[in-house]
Amino acid sequence: MIKLTTDVSFREAMQADELTVIVFKTTWCKDCHYIEPFMPELEQQYAGKAVFYEIDRDDLPDLSSELNILGIPSFLAFRKGQEVVRFVNKLRKSREEIEQFVDRALQVSDALAENQ
Repeated sequence: MIKLTTDVSFREAMQADELTVIVFKTTWCKDCHYIEPFMPELEQQYAGKAVFYEIDRDDLPDLSSELNILGIPSFLAFRKGQEVVRFVNKLRKSREEIEQFVDRALQVSDALAENQ
């Protein structure tokens, strides 16, 4: 995943034409470490369909607050600056749940693109 470290880099990434998935994590979060082993495979699985970025919530607390990121890891999907769907809660996320989220984000993103 590409790490975003500034508010500006986040705002640029979310403007992309393709689906942009932002993962909010922290270094101390056990559930964030839980997803690390399978995230590279998941990124490969969606290559050409979605681009994945990560943000350390503790590095950008104002942005996290603005986006109402309470639990981590949290996943937000954007396309052309518009939030498509989010997967935000305080529970551990499984690979299957993350795949379902990305699949849903792709469906919503495609539907929005057809209506524009």
